[in-house]
Amino acid sequence: MGYPSSMAYSAEINRAKPTAFFFLIDQSGSMDDAWGLDTGKRKCDAVADAINRLLSTLVLRCAKGEDVRDYFQVGVFTYGGTVRSGFAGPLSSRQFVPISEVADNPLRVETRTRKEDDGAGGLIERTIRFPVWFEASANGNTPMCQAVEEARRAVQAWCELYPLSYPPAVINISDGEPTDGNPIPVSDQLKQIGTNDGKVLFFNIHISGSAKRPIEFPDSPVGLPDEFAQRLFEMSSVLPPRLVDEARREGFPVTERARGFAFNADLRSLIQFLDIGTRTAELR
Repeated sequence: MGYPSSMAYSAEINRAKPTAFFFLIDQSGSMDDAWGLDTGKRKCDAVADAINRLLSTLVLRCAKGEDVRDYFQVGVFTYGGTVRSGFAGPLSSRQFVPISEVADNPLRVETRTRKEDDGAGGLIERTIRFPVWFEASANGNTPMCQAVEEARRAVQAWCELYPLSYPPAVINISDGEPTDGNPIPVSDQLKQIGTNDGKVLFFNIHISGSAKRPIEFPDSPVGLPDEFAQRLFEMSSVLPPRLVDEARREGFPVTERARGFAFNADLRSLIQFLDIGTRTAELR
């Protein structure tokens, strides 16, 4: 997969030409397991926190004074036993939701504490408001193929509505193998959809309870430990030049053929990967 035009992935993003992010979240039974050795969290809880934090970040990126401008649209599907909307409440029946409506419709706003540097070598606890849109769950098998197919249909319809927009990014987060077949063929179909500005970007994040070193943005399947990891690598898009530059700015030693894939991601690398994967061209 290449980028034949120097103008690919360069469309200006504005309210008339938004872009979209679509998240596929594994909520199968294995997501009830602990994440890592010292986080004290289940995988499903840690992923839910990461997605809620990212949604807050996307809202802030679109905020201009008191106004949240609809530069982005967001979709969330979960798959654990069945494939269903990851939004609850008034957003639950929507495939893509304008970011202003996301901002206006959290399920609740929690009060949490966060440790911060006090500037003198110590830490202080600060109380923050934490909006929650996405709930943790863990149950059933892993119908990843069906989830990718549902995303393909939704993204194809979106691209037909916004043919001049920066293309959508689909981000899949899973801790296990699909239970409904090989997802590579439907992933290939997903990556053939696009706008005039480029093909859909499909990123995959594998998480586990292992303490092994994460592998982020590889350009080859060499070193990946099993067929499942190699398959997720194959499913993932090559990063466009702008995201290669963003990853390098964050300290990742990526090449021009790096893929949007992370293996054995820990919580820190999940959050960092999600942040890089949702950076786009400048907002206008």
